[in-house]
Amino acid sequence: MAAVGRKIPKEVQQIFDKYIHNFVRRLKKDDAIHMLEHEFDLNPQQAHIMFDVFDKDRNGELSIWEFQQFYSLIGENVHKILDLFKDLEKDHSGCLDIDKAWDALKNMHTETGQTLEDTDVEALLKTAAGESRSIDLAKFINLLCRLKVYKHIVITGNETQHKE
Repeated sequence: MAAVGRKIPKEVQQIFDKYIHNFVRRLKKDDAIHMLEHEFDLNPQQAHIMFDVFDKDRNGELSIWEFQQFYSLIGENVHKILDLFKDLEKDHSGCLDIDKAWDALKNMHTETGQTLEDTDVEALLKTAAGESRSIDLAKFINLLCRLKVYKHIVITGNETQHKE
């Protein structure tokens, strides 16, 4: 159950409640994957990646809180994010080309026209890529979630923006 003081939006609760059993406020992995496939029109591979990214405590279950994080950070924009990843994925290897990722991040704008600083972009890419120096879909989703939380990124249409 959500912690006291945390209000779960009604639409989040309604979607989640369709898949719970015996009033348990967690979804087993198979139920969560099923929900992500059917409610967000994801294929099985995409649904598994989303589950792995948002199962923050790595217990093989998706809590209402974890689902709320998915829903509020990328839920409605999941296909825009998947399309953006595909556009930036140069060689269909499942990993982003770092130069294209740099350009995409540098082209993000605030409502006032500001862009991310080079130091911000560099730090974001180093953090996302890690020692492997590659960014797969899961790392890309985490990167966009960080941007949305800390820089107020908004995914709209074919462009990614952030506002302050």
